[in-house]
Amino acid sequence: MADSIECVVIGAGVIGLSIAREMAAAGLETVVLEKENRIGTSTSSRNSEVIHAGIYYLADSLKAKTCVGGKAMLYDYCRERGVGYSNCGKLIVATDKDEMPALRQIVSKAEANGVDDLVLIDRAQALDIEPELNCAAAILSPSTGIIDTHELMLTLHGDLENSGGTVAVESPVKGGAITNGGVLLQVGGDDEFELLARRVINCAGLGASEVARSINGMPAELVPKIYLAKGCYFSYNHRAPFRHLIYPVPHAYALGVHLTLDLGGRARFGPDIEWVESIDYDVDPLRAESFYSAIRNYWPGLPDESLSPDYSGIRPKLQGPEDEARDFLIQGPHEHGVPGLVNLFGMESPGLTACLAIGAYVRDLYQLTPSASSSTTISP
Repeated sequence: MADSIECVVIGAGVIGLSIAREMAAAGLETVVLEKENRIGTSTSSRNSEVIHAGIYYLADSLKAKTCVGGKAMLYDYCRERGVGYSNCGKLIVATDKDEMPALRQIVSKAEANGVDDLVLIDRAQALDIEPELNCAAAILSPSTGIIDTHELMLTLHGDLENSGGTVAVESPVKGGAITNGGVLLQVGGDDEFELLARRVINCAGLGASEVARSINGMPAELVPKIYLAKGCYFSYNHRAPFRHLIYPVPHAYALGVHLTLDLGGRARFGPDIEWVESIDYDVDPLRAESFYSAIRNYWPGLPDESLSPDYSGIRPKLQGPEDEARDFLIQGPHEHGVPGLVNLFGMESPGLTACLAIGAYVRDLYQLTPSASSSTTISP
């Protein structure tokens, strides 16, 4: 006979941990099933570690609402819990006059999302802030920052455990079935077992569609295809002459190869984008050639042979290379008709920034009462 539990979260990335934290804090017996041997090994640990302002997303989209609201929550959480972060700000750089109208469009889009702190600056003002730039004009985003993602996940994990929840690693979900008592999950690992859960949150990231399709009774036609967008990062071998993050003006679906800093001041560049069919985190050193040309558009002084392959990440996108950008898809019983089941698809950037807001959003889908330590509600 299967063990029973009130809540299962599938996937121990930063979003899964945030959701599980909320569910446990609301008083539910909660377990997170993670197929790897530790938390946060995939998308959550393979990104730019940027706290985004909420600039680029469509107005009223889930990405916009959870990013803008989640940013404030995340800064507050870091201060309260001692998670490492820096509110360093970023510059979005137009390298010639032809790109300057795009800056004004970015400001308008950001204002529609409730981002009201952007400052449009001219070349002289930009060079006064960052003298090494090639720049015709720029946007200063003072609320953009960086965070220690690993420390954040450890802290969320600690919150979960303090509320009585737990993470079971090396516990892949092999399949499931909808029953009158909830969702019956088949869990693999060294000792396979069945677990009957009244509530299941599928937050499996790159594997979310695969998990949803494996649950008998989940309408297959409502499970989207996931496209894999690989992004490589290269580290800079010297001390970079920048204090802010530097982003080029974005084009189409890509933000371009940008400069980010870690909390120790080390600079890295990326991500580029490569559409792949399978998960492979190798970084081809030959990709550096395209990085040099892209970076020198805004930093002409980048020295030769100063970049080294660092790491890569793969983003689970709901659109292919020729499609328009898609929003997060958070799919509950109202959409698919399966009681107790919530699927999260396409949880890419700004998922890190939005993690606390997404946790609150999913909690509210279940109409649970937040605890004193829970995050602020983000309305659907």
